[in-house]
Amino acid sequence: MFANAILASIPGDLMETASSVGKTFGFSLWAFVAQVLSFSIVCAALYKFAYHPILKLLEDRRQKIELSYREAAAIKVQVADAERRANEIVVQASSGAHKLVEEAKAAAQEFQEKQITQAKQDAEALIEKAREATKRDYERMLAELKGEVARLVVDTTAKVSGKILTAEDQRRLMEEANREIAA
Repeated sequence: MFANAILASIPGDLMETASSVGKTFGFSLWAFVAQVLSFSIVCAALYKFAYHPILKLLEDRRQKIELSYREAAAIKVQVADAERRANEIVVQASSGAHKLVEEAKAAAQEFQEKQITQAKQDAEALIEKAREATKRDYERMLAELKGEVARLVVDTTAKVSGKILTAEDQRRLMEEANREIAA
């Protein structure tokens, strides 16, 4: 019936041409309708059992790719942040190392100055001790010289005068010789 309704709506010339072409190629309306119906059933089955799972698989895959892009963007941000923090740490370490070097230089300079000051003090103390020792030796030698000169004066006076000098004479001559030497 449906086929008759379709055929009735087609103009006569066209119908005759179609009929002659159909007979030439062996066209059958009922076979055509059966093929369209079979094709529609196969399409519906493919859609339900093949296309739908494939579309679902493609959608899942698209979501995974989108998630991967989001994660990659987050990782990119984290990497940039990590690089920034690493650079900050390097800068801090560099300034800390520079500060330690400066402190070490200052400590070395201070130590050197203390050593120089101590060496100067030690040298001055040694020079002072040497001066004191020289002064003591000088005074000791001067005292020995005075004693020797006094003895020589007494001996010479005794020989020149030809008499034996008393202890009082010897003391007086020694004092005079010491005064002469001191002046």
